[in-house]
Amino acid sequence: MATWKCSGEGPVSALSCHASWTPPGRQSIGACSRGGSGLAWHMRVIALSKLRDYWAKHAQAETPLRSWYAEASRAGWKSPAEIKLAHRNASFLANNRVVFNIKGNDYRLVVAVHYNRGMMFIRFVGTHAEYDRIDAEEI
Repeated sequence: MATWKCSGEGPVSALSCHASWTPPGRQSIGACSRGGSGLAWHMRVIALSKLRDYWAKHAQAETPLRSWYAEASRAGWKSPAEIKLAHRNASFLANNRVVFNIKGNDYRLVVAVHYNRGMMFIRFVGTHAEYDRIDAEEI
């Protein structure tokens, strides 16, 4: 198991210091569960290129997808409940898939979330009709 340094207690496991890791280049703020200075992270969204490719073909989707990306990449979501607080219409599926309704449900965005790593992988972006033709839990 990987360990990280927590200024409150020295090296600790990821399980005992909840806010103990951050992707490179992120700012350290807050406090960890053991009293040290914790590291806050933001979600890393992979891959923006899928969104860009989609809005290049569907210009009316660009602004709402950019807005979603900006919000998601600044968010520190650590659980489905935290996503639900920000996006009450989000749907949660098996395999850590989350379905976001974009632009009043004109579009659907499916991501695979790795809460423990602070990462979201874009698996699908498309219209509601296109979404109905996929298996969002497996894509």
